[in-house]
Parts: sequence; structure tokens; C-alpha cells
Amino acid sequence: MTTSAATQPSTHDFSSHFPAVRGYLSACTGGLPTHGTTRAGHAFYDDWSRGAIDARAIGEAAERVRGLYAQLAGVPASRVALGSQASQLVSIVATGVPDGGEVLCPAGDFASLTHPFEQLASRGVTVRYAPAATLAEAITPATSLVAFSLVQSVTGEVADHAAIVQAAAKVGAKTCVDLTQSLGWLPVGAAEFDYTVCHAYKWLCSPRGTAFLTVREGLDETLTPLAAGWCSADDVWSSCYAGNTPLAAGTGRFDLSPLWPLIGGTEEALKVIVSLDAAAVHDHAVGLANAAREMLGMPAGNSAIVTWPDPEGADLAAMQAAGLVASGRAGNARVSFHLWNTVEDVELLARALGR
Repeated sequence: MTTSAATQPSTHDFSSHFPAVRGYLSACTGGLPTHGTTRAGHAFYDDWSRGAIDARAIGEAAERVRGLYAQLAGVPASRVALGSQASQLVSIVATGVPDGGEVLCPAGDFASLTHPFEQLASRGVTVRYAPAATLAEAITPATSLVAFSLVQSVTGEVADHAAIVQAAAKVGAKTCVDLTQSLGWLPVGAAEFDYTVCHAYKWLCSPRGTAFLTVREGLDETLTPLAAGWCSADDVWSSCYAGNTPLAAGTGRFDLSPLWPLIGGTEEALKVIVSLDAAAVHDHAVGLANAAREMLGMPAGNSAIVTWPDPEGADLAAMQAAGLVASGRAGNARVSFHLWNTVEDVELLARALGR
């Protein structure tokens, strides 16, 4: 297999941070752990088994995780809340939709983003769907919130976020953006949007169960902390019991108690992602994806996710039979490329598909 200059992957090699796995083409389903993440997971269970868990140290690690994510997302740490699932964090954003308002979403977007808004019907809220490619044009003065994934899970389509933000601003609508399928390879952070959510287990290579919410300055008071607890305060250790349960001054008021076994591994993963050149990561991932597109006879694209029609699942079955890890969604075969992937993975894909 050969690649043209237009689709030639970058010469950067990021694979040393990861286990030596070939044919894993599924970052869009779940990332691989960094070496540090694996060590941190083992260390937690080792400490637990000998009765040496240190809750305060875990809390300090959670604050470092908040800071690392803030750096990746391009916002102050005071604008970041820690949760465990995207849908739980979107449900907080849903509390800010006015009664009788309209939420506009892309047709076919992931349920964790759209489903919480569909539960607002008792308040007269409607959810309207439009094609992702024309979402900006679908915004009207009746739109209260535009909620969309920056990269669509089912197709890998990258939203024209600048146009959507501009159109929303013209009618006074807020924006809620899911960065789960983008942050880690696409260098677009949270600062341009009113709210963002991101689960870190895909492109941020973290254990499943660490997710993040960002809220633009000045909007915290418009939302309700649905799961407020002892970790919703700035000083969690003085806020453990009823009678002194203040909310944090910033977006930390929406925090959930961190999942202790995951925090160390998330910190190690984010340390790696933060240390890398974001433009080089983007070029690496999209370059490999475009090499795969060329092999498949498809035009070059701008996404690290590649999908093509596979209604009978024949291509997915061929990839799995060859030992590749890929996925199928909505009648498409789906592969993706990230830090651990190399040109060899594209060649393995070509052989599996007889190309």
C-alpha cells in the first residue's frame, strides 16, 4: 500500500507511551491506557489491599486532574467540574433550559448528549433535530440552547463550530458541546462554548468513569447542582456534614465525589496528553485516517474517525477475523487512529479488507 503526499501521516511516533498493540483501531470506542495509567491502577489496588488508601492524597490528585484538564480545554481550573458520566453532566446543563424553551441537536447525535434534554417535556421544553452539516442554519430565535458533539460518534463528522457559535449568539442561544470524540486529537477546547462535557475514556486515554464539565464564567448560578454533596464545596473536609454545606464559588459546585480507583490513572494519562504538541497529534491522527481513506477509495477528510457503508457487517467481520479491533455503527464500519497507531495499522487494515 502506498500513500500520496496529501495523505502521508506525520513522522511523529507517540506509541512509546502505550502498550505495544497493533491493529487497535478503536479510540472512538475506548482509548488504550498509557504505561503510567496502568501502573497507577495497580498501585491503587496494591495500596487498598494493604489498608493504605489515603483519601486526602486522592483528593489532591483530583485537583491536579482538574488543572490538567483545564489546560487541555483552554479554560481556568475554576471553570471545570469533575463527574463520572457525560449524561450526568449534561443533565446539569439541562436545568438551565428555560420552561418552554427549544433545544436544537444534530440528528443522530449520541444519546448521552440528547437524552437528558428529552426529559424536560413536562416543563414545555422541545428538542428539535437537524442535520449536523446544517445545524447553524437551523438555529432560530426560538432556540434556547444548541447542543451538539464537536465530532459525531456515528460518522466522525466534524461540526462547523464557529458557524454554530456565531448563529447561536445572534439569537441569544447558549451552546453545549460534547468534546468526548474530539478532545485529545482535535485542538479545539472549551473556551468558545457556554458549556462543554467530555468523558475521558476515549481520546484522553483515561479509565472509564472520569468526565468533565465546563461552564462559562457568569453561568454557574443559572444551573442547579443536581447531585450536590460533600465534594461540591471548595473545602470538602469542612463540608462533610449537614449544617455546613456551602457550594464552591466556581464550577466545582457541580463536582461529584471522585471515583478513587480512577483518579491516579486519569492524572497519568492527562499528563501525557498535555505534554504533547497538539498540532502534531492532530496531523498524526488525521494523516493516518486519510491514508486509510485513500486505501478505501475515499476522498481525504478532516477527522481521525473513518466510516464507510457496511450494511451487512462484512467488512467489520473481516477486520475482526484478521485480529483488528474496530466497530460498526448504524450500518457503517468504523475505525479510528490515535497516538498508538502507525502506518503499519493502515497496512494491516488494507490486508484485512483485501485492498
